Amino acid sequence: MKVYIVGTGMDGAETLTREAEKAITEAGLLIGAERVVKPFAQSGKELFVSYRPSDIADKLGSAGYDTAAVLMSGDSGFFSGTRKLLPLLDGHDVQVVAGISSVSYFCSKAGIPYENMKFITLHGRTSSVALNVKMNGHCFFLLGGDMSSPDVCRRLCEYGMPDVKVHIGSDLGYPEECIISGTASELAEKDTGKLSVMLTENDDFLRYIPSAIPDDSFTRSSVPMTKAEVRCVAVSKLGICRDSVVWDIGSGTGSVSVEAAFRCPEGKVLAFDKKPDAVRLTEENARLFGCDNITVTEGSCPEVLSDAETPDCVFIGGTSGNMAGILAEVCKKNPRAQIVVTAVSLETVHDAMNCFSEHGTEPEIVQIGITRAEKMLGHTMMRAQNPVFIISGRLS
Repeated sequence: MKVYIVGTGMDGAETLTREAEKAITEAGLLIGAERVVKPFAQSGKELFVSYRPSDIADKLGSAGYDTAAVLMSGDSGFFSGTRKLLPLLDGHDVQVVAGISSVSYFCSKAGIPYENMKFITLHGRTSSVALNVKMNGHCFFLLGGDMSSPDVCRRLCEYGMPDVKVHIGSDLGYPEECIISGTASELAEKDTGKLSVMLTENDDFLRYIPSAIPDDSFTRSSVPMTKAEVRCVAVSKLGICRDSVVWDIGSGTGSVSVEAAFRCPEGKVLAFDKKPDAVRLTEENARLFGCDNITVTEGSCPEVLSDAETPDCVFIGGTSGNMAGILAEVCKKNPRAQIVVTAVSLETVHDAMNCFSEHGTEPEIVQIGITRAEKMLGHTMMRAQNPVFIISGRLS
């Protein structure tokens, strides 16, 4: 069977390309979500309403037509069902037909070029909304699932960006199309419905990934904090990717969580600490730096780790004497996770070495000594800080 996967543009008829019109005319069977196939109800063709790839593949396998068209809203290659459907269509002659995407349509209306834009879908995810806005001049959001346009605007306000410019488009291409603009704080209570997209403009976006953030930039108390230079080396040894899941065990002020979060804008940081003050500080610093991909859990490790998402990278800044139990839980979850432990005492170094040895691996061990210049009686003196050990490696 000849199968076209057709991008139908914004309203399923008015913004069809000529190639899309030709494919639909040729097809005897039209398949798609109800909203997408509805404009063709009077076409005389068989309509099959479904957006599930497995249902679509089953229908195509049993249909008695020479040609069928699967209709995708917007562009067939932009956050559509095409990616999941294609592997199920072996044996069919498949042709993908492009359509006018929501991003090209909306950006033309807003007069904003989109070659450097960050594209984000909120279907099935809610994290890294504020962080992506903080790290990109322009972001385009496909709204849906658990997050509406007011939810996104409130998130931006909560994470320190109330003045970011926001454009929201709803029912694009339809007679009831509506486009509004304002700041995040101005639009935080403006609900535009489910068929909406959002574009943000942030003139003050970060043009670099922060590293060795000065200690006094964080909200602090008596809760321990990994100092800037040690933090820089420790985070670099974690080998964090853009979509990594990072554990920060003994998060303290959350300084490591924050620097890790900047490195995984498509992933997440799961911070753990048994002290309520540390949990509060980690949450405060996550908001201060716009890192909404940080989630903090209060409780003792390893007990609270059993239900946590499997990590790719694990930073251990405090164990309360539970090093063996923590590393055993890490090994159970992912023996290939990259682990970094910081220690100031020889006993902690000894515990870490023994744990790695019990798993048959040899960690890398380095010692960092930081000396800072201080003014004293009109002179500049160098004051040594406590040396810190950094133990890193994998358990398998």
